[in-house]
Amino acid sequence: MLILNRKKDESIQIGDDIEIKVIAVEGEQVKIGIDAPRSMDVYRKEIYIKIQEENKEASAASDELVNLLKSFKKE
Repeated sequence: MLILNRKKDESIQIGDDIEIKVIAVEGEQVKIGIDAPRSMDVYRKEIYIKIQEENKEASAASDELVNLLKSFKKE
């Protein structure tokens, strides 16, 4: 993991298209701004993990449905 120190109004550049800027520091909270292409999804990590879990559940349900349909075709 790369660890960088940044102050208010300082940024981190990732590649040509992504800039992460420190907007404010208030106590233990840091507000950041992310400038990235609209085609790139940006999520808070806890939301990203939830999306991944829901996608796994949906995929498992889809697999079960496909298997059920295949079992009907065999008869």
